[in-house]
Amino acid sequence: MFCDTHCHLFQEYYKDVDKIILLAKESGVDRMIVAGCDGKSNQEVLELVQRKEFYGVLGIHPEEIYTSTLRDMGFIKEHLSHSKIIGIGEIGLDYHYDKENKDEQIRLFEAQLGLAEEMHMPVVVHSREATLDTISCLKKYKVKGVIHSFSGSLETAKTYIDMGFLLGVNGVITFKNCHLKEVIKKIDLHNIVLETDSPYLTPVPFRGKQNDPSKIKNIAEFICELKDVSIEELVKITNENIKRIFDI
Repeated sequence: MFCDTHCHLFQEYYKDVDKIILLAKESGVDRMIVAGCDGKSNQEVLELVQRKEFYGVLGIHPEEIYTSTLRDMGFIKEHLSHSKIIGIGEIGLDYHYDKENKDEQIRLFEAQLGLAEEMHMPVVVHSREATLDTISCLKKYKVKGVIHSFSGSLETAKTYIDMGFLLGVNGVITFKNCHLKEVIKKIDLHNIVLETDSPYLTPVPFRGKQNDPSKIKNIAEFICELKDVSIEELVKITNENIKRIFDI
């Protein structure tokens, strides 16, 4: 059975979570890690992990820097002891829309990395158009985790792997002209995990529709063809990878 290591199954996107769980199970997905991004979604993560299919990570996304508060950080720290909260995320740097607040983003990112180090918890890292700063920040802390939605070069992939991170691979790899295919061809399966980032990044042939964890199967089948491995082997290896990082 698969695990979707990164999804956002919140009420603003999905009205019927039971239906999403059923679809996932029908596609061989029996576990999902829900990632918080701000105060509201972190609250929802705690509600979702009451269900047996869900685990969660709590964090403040870089795009939420102007709306986050000290109370949000306090909430995260307060609930990291929950048995089904298994990491800090989704955290990181994003310079795509706003490059003027780099310093503020870095301070927020490093505050959460420091908390992860203090609490001995893995991190789930978002990095867009900020590779050098992301690597610089990570090197300051003794943390491990996942580079969510990895889309960088082979050189960048090797850097993260050498630092002890896994690469999160999602529907982006199925997109036409996506260079990630060539990178993943050269990366050992022991360095990746599968994710959907639902409701975003829906894989081909469903691109344009809302994503959900059941689409892990489509992503897995694409990678199997790319790497010339069986589904069974991919499931076995990626599940072992998840256990190396998360208490799941």
